[in-house]
Amino acid sequence: MVQGTLEVLLVGAKGLENTDYLCNMDPYAVLKCRSQEQKSSVASGKGSDPEWNETFMFSVTHNATELIIKLMDSDSGTDDDFVGEATISLEAIYTEGSIPPTVYNVVKEEEYRGEIKVGLTFTPEDDRDRGLSEEDIGGWKQSS
Repeated sequence: MVQGTLEVLLVGAKGLENTDYLCNMDPYAVLKCRSQEQKSSVASGKGSDPEWNETFMFSVTHNATELIIKLMDSDSGTDDDFVGEATISLEAIYTEGSIPPTVYNVVKEEEYRGEIKVGLTFTPEDDRDRGLSEEDIGGWKQSS
């Protein structure tokens, strides 16, 4: 089983539905890959077109099949509003190694709610990096 590091570059979003009616929303992203979850900074007052340019690292194996990015609007005094989410398949990243920043649809209740731009890089972990010797992984050993 191949494992390694998934690097996610969260560039920004465009055309998000503004959930704050009196002012610009304060969006942030929650990135989830299997049981790992990370949160971006809040793009205060950036409204429907936030930019983050933040990088996140996840430890992954081939059985991690998707990255879910949930976009939220930070509200003080009340619960944060769900703006929408993008689900990104990770199958191609394991063979390609990297995918330049690409636009993905943000949806809420199966309706288009804007787009998010994300770049991905997968770096496989070498068996030697895990402290295993050749004997541990089936390497050839000369008999005496």
